[in-house]
Amino acid sequence: MSVTHPPDFERTIHTANIWLKSVCEGLGTEDRHLAHRVLRTWMHTLRDRLTVDVAAHFAAQLPELLRGAYYDGWDPSIAPIKYDRAGYLNRFSHEARISTEEVPRIAAAVTLVVREHVSPGTLESALEQVPHDIRDVLLQPAA
Repeated sequence: MSVTHPPDFERTIHTANIWLKSVCEGLGTEDRHLAHRVLRTWMHTLRDRLTVDVAAHFAAQLPELLRGAYYDGWDPSIAPIKYDRAGYLNRFSHEARISTEEVPRIAAAVTLVVREHVSPGTLESALEQVPHDIRDVLLQPAA
């Protein structure tokens, strides 16, 4: 017996898979688990630096399944969470289970993917709230 899903569910799975495939390509890997971890971490570390309004506006651009991952564990009553570049690198490294040395390359690669998939200006509007030292990590040229 085959399992079928409603068309809307199939569409949201397909869209999330497109994003994950893009992250894999950006990282030069076929490891979809890694792609999911770093995309999720990228979204959480961005979300937590944003005000509630900007975080919600950014989330509206995400595919439904990824929007669920974006909001998972979020406590808007403490947003935005303040941390500097070192705090960002450490948090990203810990949550994504990668070395801190890998964070700049991986975070920048994910930024490029997100920029390709959201409406023009959406990412830039969100990044305006991020401190320059963290923004520099996210926007560094791809290696």
